[in-house]
Amino acid sequence: MGRLFGTDGARGVANSELTPELAMNIGRAAAMVLTDNASGKKPKVLIGKDTRLSSDMLEGALIAGLCSVGADVIQLGVVPTPTVAFLVKKYNCDAGVMISASHNPFEFNGIKIFSGDGYKLPDALEEEIEEIVIDKAKPYPVPTGSGLGSVTRADKAVDDYIEHVISTVSYRLDGMKIAIDCSNGSSSVTAEKLFGSLGAECHMLADKPDGININDKCGSTHMENLMKYVVDNKLDLGVAFDGDADRCLAVDENGNMIDGDFIMAICALDLASRNKLSKKTAVGTVMSNMGFGRFCSDNNLKFIATDVGDRYVLEAMLRDGYNFGGEQSGHVIFLDYATTGDGQLTAAQLLSLINRRQAKLSSISTLMTHYPQILINVKVTAEGKLNFYKNQAIKEKIEQVRNELGDDGRILVRMSGTEPLVRVMLEGLDEELIAKLANETAQLIREKIGA
Repeated sequence: MGRLFGTDGARGVANSELTPELAMNIGRAAAMVLTDNASGKKPKVLIGKDTRLSSDMLEGALIAGLCSVGADVIQLGVVPTPTVAFLVKKYNCDAGVMISASHNPFEFNGIKIFSGDGYKLPDALEEEIEEIVIDKAKPYPVPTGSGLGSVTRADKAVDDYIEHVISTVSYRLDGMKIAIDCSNGSSSVTAEKLFGSLGAECHMLADKPDGININDKCGSTHMENLMKYVVDNKLDLGVAFDGDADRCLAVDENGNMIDGDFIMAICALDLASRNKLSKKTAVGTVMSNMGFGRFCSDNNLKFIATDVGDRYVLEAMLRDGYNFGGEQSGHVIFLDYATTGDGQLTAAQLLSLINRRQAKLSSISTLMTHYPQILINVKVTAEGKLNFYKNQAIKEKIEQVRNELGDDGRILVRMSGTEPLVRVMLEGLDEELIAKLANETAQLIREKIGA
């Protein structure tokens, strides 16, 4: 992880860690790295944002930075992150920027940058931006007069994105009764129109953002309300998105949560049955449940595990020619239709599949067995974050747990790429044992480097 950019963009507490000054300089540096003025034309950069109170402030700073180095800006307004990834190519722009901290609480915000082909930036380009912003490796250009950038607004952005997602669906959702939890985030402006246009009867939850209620006891990180609502209202299922709608989780008609691994299993097997799964391979991460790997093996599919982060899933897909991958958290990439994880596109594909097969989500999800999994997040200090990989006691504990689990389980301990947390994850056949070992490991980490 770099000095500015984590696994999913630059992120921090808005106006404290992610300041307007920093945002302005990221805008300047991004324009320098991602655009080419050799043609004599001004570069064009899209900007989208989520519903956080701080998004307007950071948007203003980014616009100032971009225009000050001669880039023209097209504002999309509040949109899901995948909208920026899709429209940057459709609108023939040089780069796209999304202002969002995804699933984080509202006081955080972030900056995600996409190149002109709609993909998140590779590490090398992020490092170039970091060198300009932090090390002042190059001076910012200072055009004057007609060399300054201008600002326009794309009024059809939301409609263009919705039309795109609808175009990927081969079987409509007529007759389906669904609940949609928008997390009071970006999907609040798209979800009802999108799924309603596909024929579903939509029950909307958490779709009234006020600047501070994004991800607040709602969305894909807080599924309880959706689970209860689906059962109480006898609906077919429910779907939940995170703050910027690049993740999707689901709830079956009995109120059971269907996470990203289950969604991937359902969709991968369906794609394979229609000869649409490239190389009969699904790409996941080291956090994918052991049950997903067993599912792939049982169904003659290949499973590739990358580092945590949908950017690494995508890198493997592009490098080796795969077209489907994702994460347990609900980032799912249908590369035939999108260049990044797209929660609403994922939901549309899943719902279309279910309606085409006239099946219930509860029955269709039984194709994969979920291994018991314990995940504990330990908040750490800034110093602890730096020392995590060097602490000998933590290393020894992890090795001891690994030996105790043997072939019947696994332990994965890693720093979060987006928050000051160490994530302790254990899986295994013996739920009581993995809970005990997970708590022991988490407690040791708290004692050694905890905040």
